[in-house]
Amino acid sequence: MRDLPGKLSAEELAGLFEGRTRFVERLAELRDPLGRAREVAALLSDEEKKEVLDAHPAIGAKTLSARSTAEQGADEAPELDELNRAYEERFGFRFVVFVNRRPKRELVPILRARLRHSREQELTTALDELVSIAEDRWRRS
Repeated sequence: MRDLPGKLSAEELAGLFEGRTRFVERLAELRDPLGRAREVAALLSDEEKKEVLDAHPAIGAKTLSARSTAEQGADEAPELDELNRAYEERFGFRFVVFVNRRPKRELVPILRARLRHSREQELTTALDELVSIAEDRWRRS
């Protein structure tokens, strides 16, 4: 496992965060971008938070990046489609969770529980999960 880097390019960060967003551009300007990602995420506008969360693929989506495919695995949890839709309708952005190689069926109760959060709680939780995913991707690459 690798230590977190002192500097990363926007392209490297885009690979870790599933897209080249304004968040990624800001991180690329910093020393210790992954170590400071939560701090930067907290300062994003609602629009920028939605942008970075929506860049990440939905859990159980049919089209995924190679990294997401490896992380999410091939098991099925049919209720994820319905719960993902409910989540996006409720909060207005994509559900993001650090899968950490767990089977999809283990994510269903997590998604159900997070549907009970306030929008503000969920923005904070989703961004924290997103950073955890990026950190894990860096360490495993």
